[in-house]
Amino acid sequence: MLYYLFEYLHELGIPGAGVFQYISFRAAMAVFTSLLISLIFGKSIIRLLQKQQIGETVRDLGLQGQIEKQGTPTMGGLIILSAIVVPTLLFAKLDNVYIILMLISTVWLGAIGFTDDYIKVFKKNKDGLAGKFKIIGQVGLGLIVGLTMYFNSDVVIREKYDTQTVIENKAANCETGSNDIFKPEERNFKTTIPFVKNNQFDYSWLLSWMGDGYEKYTWIIFIPFVIIIITAVSNGANLTDGLDGLATSTSAVIAATLGVLAWISGNFIFADYLNIMYIPHTGELAIFMSAFIGAAIGFLWYNSYPAQVFMGDTGSLALGGIIAVFAIIIRKELLIPLLCGVFLVENLSVIIQVSYFKYTKKKTGVGQRVFLMAPLHHHFQKKGFHEAKIVQRFFIVGIMLAVLTIATLKLR
Repeated sequence: MLYYLFEYLHELGIPGAGVFQYISFRAAMAVFTSLLISLIFGKSIIRLLQKQQIGETVRDLGLQGQIEKQGTPTMGGLIILSAIVVPTLLFAKLDNVYIILMLISTVWLGAIGFTDDYIKVFKKNKDGLAGKFKIIGQVGLGLIVGLTMYFNSDVVIREKYDTQTVIENKAANCETGSNDIFKPEERNFKTTIPFVKNNQFDYSWLLSWMGDGYEKYTWIIFIPFVIIIITAVSNGANLTDGLDGLATSTSAVIAATLGVLAWISGNFIFADYLNIMYIPHTGELAIFMSAFIGAAIGFLWYNSYPAQVFMGDTGSLALGGIIAVFAIIIRKELLIPLLCGVFLVENLSVIIQVSYFKYTKKKTGVGQRVFLMAPLHHHFQKKGFHEAKIVQRFFIVGIMLAVLTIATLKLR
């Protein structure tokens, strides 16, 4: 909103109003504003949650320090959501299709998580929202994102000309000074493959066996893939949210990495230098992700060990979903297994634990476990590691994965 106000003031010739044209300035303001909302209004929200006796119900699982968390305010994801949405509305271009998608994703998954927390806290149902309804909600968001990415005319990329064509273009346009090295905007369904020299993959290729005109059926592959990614990452973040500050800190690292990737993907100079896909209009996403980072760091002030508030599903489902949708938008979704490695191993630990237990029980009559407890962070708790140490080490692993993800821009 402020962007349009200052754009109007700039047109009137008001000195300094033009600073809002710069993404870097608005991204900095988004971080600052989200931090203020998290730190200042977050405290008020925590007091309100305490007053309403909206506390976490903790099951005794034999974990060190678990019972002491009984009654800690939950649904703190409201702090995160407000600290993301408000700065984005203030500083981003609201007619940008990618910003609209991110806002819808934030509110949509936040609402699903809020419903789950509401049932747990106020209806005294420890199971919360039935799993099938969570999946339905995540699939619904996947359909919205997939259909928008597929049919919206603003969702385009610009690929580079080959070297010979670039040289010819420069020679032909030397008098006009035009040295465009990118092709005109086009709609396609290419994405980035890490560690590969010609690192682009077209979803349409999977249907090439169908013969002429197969491209128009790409949605059959693309939309289900979008749904799977959003569901998997959202649930991965939800499973990771089991220790004070774990989901918050790892999400902040992932968000910072995706923010960098969005900014360079939306800047033709850096896209050219790094030889990556140039995606017009995605630079604006740096503002959204700046708000996300500020919200996560601000919430960590209260969520670090020992936590004064838990984000609940209101926050965790939204965090994972935001990361998934953002990666899909900037066409870096195939980097998710690497960048979101912490979420991945948490997911896999649960799948392995449950599958192996069922298999051994069916075969021998006695179920056996691979881990002392799942998700994986509880396994380390059972082994005697302090909660804070586990969080810090997972955080360090997250940073290493983020660095490796950035390195894939050149490691091909």
